[in-house]
Amino acid sequence: MHRWRWTMALVVCALAWGGVGTTSAQTGRGSVPRTADGRPDLQGVWDFRTLTPLQRPADRGEKAVLTAEEVAEIEARAVQSAIDADRPSEVRTEPLPVGAPVGGYNNFWFDRGAGVVDDNRTSLIVSPENGRVPPLQPALNMVELSLGEDIPGSRPVRVRADGIGADSWEDRGLAERCLLGFNSGPPVVPAGYNQNLQIFQTPDHVVILHEMVHDARVVPLDGRPHLPEGVRQWMGDSRGYWDGDTLVVESTNYTDKTASFSPSVTMAAGDGTTLSLTERFTRVAEDTLLYEFTVDDATTFTAPITAQIPMKRGEAMFEYACHEGNYGLPNILAGARQAENAAR
Repeated sequence: MHRWRWTMALVVCALAWGGVGTTSAQTGRGSVPRTADGRPDLQGVWDFRTLTPLQRPADRGEKAVLTAEEVAEIEARAVQSAIDADRPSEVRTEPLPVGAPVGGYNNFWFDRGAGVVDDNRTSLIVSPENGRVPPLQPALNMVELSLGEDIPGSRPVRVRADGIGADSWEDRGLAERCLLGFNSGPPVVPAGYNQNLQIFQTPDHVVILHEMVHDARVVPLDGRPHLPEGVRQWMGDSRGYWDGDTLVVESTNYTDKTASFSPSVTMAAGDGTTLSLTERFTRVAEDTLLYEFTVDDATTFTAPITAQIPMKRGEAMFEYACHEGNYGLPNILAGARQAENAAR
């Protein structure tokens, strides 16, 4: 009965996802579904939320792996944090002071995850060995803004969230403008909510659809060259190929309006013109897709950055109608104009 259900599930999934047919085969890493052309079947929705941080916390020092007790403590703390955040808000009888923060989404909308990665690493970054973003080249500084207030800076604003002012929409972060999601990258870095992606696969193309901002990348697998150097795009220009059972996606041609790498939603380093990104997708189990990325940009960083994120089989994705529901951006600009008029 179990085998019959598994076979039927594969058939239904293949039809629903519009990809190629699926079979099952043994590999050195266990049994994984394969497409009719013999490639590992990467199709489906994959969930990349995790409690493991991108960078190893400074107080962990050289500790690369957590103990079972430390894992239990982290996961229990996450459960308690969610319980606390779900409590009803305090009822106010007086308006907030002028300029006080009004808050954001309630806890229902967040999707932070409930566990660390399976091997209990202290960071998603595996190289450098200290689990942290390497130093920048001497002439560069990490741009770091604050979710609480704008920090003066210059355009283009390359951080994903927050901004440098409200003179124009160009003073706001890329995610606030619905240009790029704050966790969809590329590369994918877990954060906040909508932490899912869906892969569609044919013999000559792969499509990577991100739930966040509904960004989609169409990746040719036919060996065609990258776009001319002068053609620059928000999500770069991606080309893919198979390295054994691993799908490798190499991306270049990023615009200078985005960062080379963003360690968090309010941080940005360098610009995309010098970024070479390599992503690796490996189906390591029926319910697990190992995602690995390497940021290679010697103009910005003193060493490449490699991170590994195990993605778990997910459920259906929701529509992310960013532009259609983006009342925040016009309200920020309208509020700034009202404040200017009041000061005259």
